[in-house]
Order: sequence, then structure tokens, then C-alpha cells
Amino acid sequence: MGQGNLTKGDCEMKRLSIVKGDIVKAKTDAIVNAANTSLLGGGGVDGAIHRAAGPELLAECETLHGCRTGEAKITKGYKLKAKYVIHTPGPIWRGGKWGEEDLLANCYRNCLALAKEYGVKSIAFPSISTGVYRFPIDLAAKIAVGEILHFLETDDTMEQIILVCFDEGTKAAYQKAFAELTA
Repeated sequence: MGQGNLTKGDCEMKRLSIVKGDIVKAKTDAIVNAANTSLLGGGGVDGAIHRAAGPELLAECETLHGCRTGEAKITKGYKLKAKYVIHTPGPIWRGGKWGEEDLLANCYRNCLALAKEYGVKSIAFPSISTGVYRFPIDLAAKIAVGEILHFLETDDTMEQIILVCFDEGTKAAYQKAFAELTA
């Protein structure tokens, strides 16, 4: 990547941030919505994004006819600071025997591919599937950080990826995953 004597972790940390905060307030080109398959709003991050973006977001989502788990679709950001919202339904944790890990990895891969397609230079992700979908946080963090680091190894167009964590415990899990994956 032309970064001189920096280690892989140093290189990637310049473009990857892990913060505690409210994703709705992210000042990025795109934010990721941990959506349900209907894309018509719900609780948690999904509901907060729909409320902040305004009714136009729901109207556009209605035209998308849902989205399968692990896939991603993009809409305008409307009243959000972000130009785009990338919606991805994460998997519901069912013990790990139903392909949940692959589906979660696909959420990140598909969001990043869609972001690249639309010329997004900065994107904010929530902790997908770790709320009411009960995906184990340590495993989810390893999958998320691993997929993002892999993307950053091969992409030089994305300037900033932010993992926005809703509490300190979630932030610590993502920081631990980053430390382990870049050691």
C-alpha cells in the first residue's frame, strides 16, 4: 500500500476506526443499517435510522421489496448527514449451525462492494446482529473486523471505515478483535 515502514495494523488503523457513539450522527458518505429482511424499519439501529432519515426513507425502502439475509441494498440518506444508507439484514443466531458466520461475513462484503460501486469514500457500520439477533459479540467482532481488513488490503479507494459501537463492551470486543487480527 505504499505506507513505508508501518505495520499492517498501522496501515489499516489509519482507515479503520472503532468508536462508541450513535451511528445516526456519523458524518460519513454512507451508514449501514442493520435492517430486517422487510427493510421497513424495526427496533434498535434500524428504527433509529428510519426515524432520523424521515418518512422518505421508508417510502424508498418499500420500492426495494425487501432484502435477503447477508445481502445489501442502498437508498438515499434523506435527513441523515450520510448521503446513503446501505441496508443489510444480519443473521439471527441459532447456535452457529445454520451458516450464521458466513451470512454475517456476507453482510460486510456486500455492504463494502455496494459502497465501492457507488463511490463511497467513508462508511460507518453498526455491530450487525449482536442486539436482538443475539449473535455472540466476540465472534461477530472477529468476522466484522476480518472482513473489513481483508477489504482494505485490496482496496485503495475507501478512505475511512468506522465501526460505531453502542456501548463500551461492544467497543472493547471490536478493539480486541482488531488487536488479535493484526498481531
